[in-house]
Amino acid sequence: MQLPPHNRENVLPLPVVLISTVSKTGIRNAAPWGNITPILRPLDEIVLASWLRRDTLDNIRETGEFVVNVPPATMIEEVMICARNFPPEIDEFEEAGLTPRPSTTVAPPGIEGSVAWMECRLVEEITREKYALVIGKVVHLEMNDRHVTGEGDMDFGAARPLCMVCGNNGIRFTYPVDAGRFAPYSEMFVRRA
Repeated sequence: MQLPPHNRENVLPLPVVLISTVSKTGIRNAAPWGNITPILRPLDEIVLASWLRRDTLDNIRETGEFVVNVPPATMIEEVMICARNFPPEIDEFEEAGLTPRPSTTVAPPGIEGSVAWMECRLVEEITREKYALVIGKVVHLEMNDRHVTGEGDMDFGAARPLCMVCGNNGIRFTYPVDAGRFAPYSEMFVRRA
């Protein structure tokens, strides 16, 4: 089946995160995001894509700070409440019943109950005609102790970090499952004789 090129999200599973910000007047904002990715490993930057007219983008521009919260699959309803188009003077933490979690290095709070929290500072914004790419530096990264293995990795079976696949008429929420194979990083490197 051939799809139009703009239907990329129909074939690429995307992470779902809640980005929390605070406006310059102190209003808390929480917005779901799927267009976000780390910039190469082991660098400490992430990039997110945003439409030009978003309260989250305005808050990041004004304050230079944001928190990327990784919600578990049990937070789907809260994510969907935050997806609504609230006016900028509405506290979305209150609307969605989210509990703020004090951040360590930035002003915006994290969201209690998340799988992980990335406290970020704005590094650069690349603006195009219809969207902006926001590059943020992760200045504090923390994983919920309930979802950490003995090796310090995420126990994604217990954490069930929220993901999505878009369809023609809506979003299908999902989470990762173990495919049954572990591959050490060293397996990717060809040994030269």
